[in-house]
Amino acid sequence: MRRAEREAAYSAYVAARQTHWRRVAYALCGDWHHAEDLLQIALTKLYVAWPKLAIDGREDAYVRQIIVRANIDEYRRPWRRERIGVEGPEPVAREELAFEDRSELMDALRDLSPMQRKVVVLRHWLGLSIEETATELKISAGTVKSHNARGLERLQSLITEESR
Repeated sequence: MRRAEREAAYSAYVAARQTHWRRVAYALCGDWHHAEDLLQIALTKLYVAWPKLAIDGREDAYVRQIIVRANIDEYRRPWRRERIGVEGPEPVAREELAFEDRSELMDALRDLSPMQRKVVVLRHWLGLSIEETATELKISAGTVKSHNARGLERLQSLITEESR
C-alpha cells in the first residue's frame, strides 16, 4: 500500500470512529478535556502503527488499549497523588455538560470510583469479556468481577435516586 493510500485510509478511519472513541474515553475518565487528551494520544500512536495495523484490521482493539493504558498512566503520575491542603484553592464545581451529552447514566458513571468506571465501561459498553477486561486493566479476573458487581450496584442506586 502506498503512503498516500495509507494516509487516506487512516483519515477515513479517524473520521468514522473519532466520536465513538471520544465517548469511550469520556466514559473511562469522566472529564471531556481529559478525554480529548486521551483521544489525541491514541490517534497519534495509531498513526505511527497504522501501516502494520491496517493490514490486520486490529485498529479498534489497538485504540481501545491505548486509551485505557493512557488513562491508567495518567492516574499513576505523582502529581495526581498530591492533595490540596486547607490553604489551597476551592475545588472547582462540576462542569455542566452540553444538552446532547447529558444523561443520567453519564452522571452516575462519573460518581463511580475510577476502577469501577473502567470495568463497567469495558465490560458493558464495549462488550469485553471478564478475561479481556482483566488483560486490558492488568488486574485479575476476580478483581474485575468484584469491581463490576459493586459498580453496577452503585449505578443502579444512583440512577434510582435520580429518578425519584
